[in-house]
Amino acid sequence: MDIERARFNMVEQQIRPWDVLDQDVLDLLRQIRREDFVPEQYRELAFSDMEIPLGHGEAMLSPKFEAKILQEVGVKSTDQVLEVGTGSGYLTALLARMAHGGSVHSVEIVPEFSSQAAAMLKQHGIANITLEVGDAARGWKQAGPYDVIVLTGSVPVLPEAFQADLKVGGRLFAVVGESPVMEAQLITCVAKGVYRTTNLFETSVPPLKNAMQPQRFVF
Repeated sequence: MDIERARFNMVEQQIRPWDVLDQDVLDLLRQIRREDFVPEQYRELAFSDMEIPLGHGEAMLSPKFEAKILQEVGVKSTDQVLEVGTGSGYLTALLARMAHGGSVHSVEIVPEFSSQAAAMLKQHGIANITLEVGDAARGWKQAGPYDVIVLTGSVPVLPEAFQADLKVGGRLFAVVGESPVMEAQLITCVAKGVYRTTNLFETSVPPLKNAMQPQRFVF
């Protein structure tokens, strides 16, 4: 397998056609070795347009999806970022490189994922990250407020706690809804207590563990 050719093709044939044109994002995807964060048995699929199983019922988002998140939230160098769901640690690494003068706080409910990600991030020399094991599906105030919040799994209902933890000008990426149709949304805090929601695209991704559920009417 020609890894560098596969990486080039991933960017040019999957990511650019999905309207990810931010040059900083594209450069970063070429720099950070995605294959290092993929489970060994799936390494040859590292650049495929698919979700890669991580175990525990979780999956690594597709390359174009991760790239789209980065472009939409527009991480600035000094941003304070919250990532809900560390997973493989690859998106964590990308966020941290973009926020190189700020920091990324990443919370993972599966301890094994957090420890594996910590080892790989250290290997890549990425230090502006705090990894914690916990359940952040309904918010994580501990390190807030944040400039950027990224939920790496879907939520049937978006808890208000996430919006409340955005600084003015802050951006929140979330996939909201239930299978088979969910909406990827970018929510921006335009003034204290005032939010603008932009629907980006329809999709379907696995939900966060313990995500808030809609109220069901029982007759």
